[in-house]
Amino acid sequence: MLKLAFLFLVIGAVLALLGFGGVGGAFIGIAKILFFIALALFVIFLVLGLIAGKAVKDVID
Repeated sequence: MLKLAFLFLVIGAVLALLGFGGVGGAFIGIAKILFFIALALFVIFLVLGLIAGKAVKDVID
């Protein structure tokens, strides 16, 4: 998902440099949304992994 966000960011920057500010701004907005979704998913999976790891450790001990 970060690759897609980076792709949208680059395309938006190129479009803005070429004078298509409205479309470029839309692409950059999409890139921001994708970045924050990826960040939220990372935090969620990090917490779930820590909880699952603790549960597995308790079972093993």
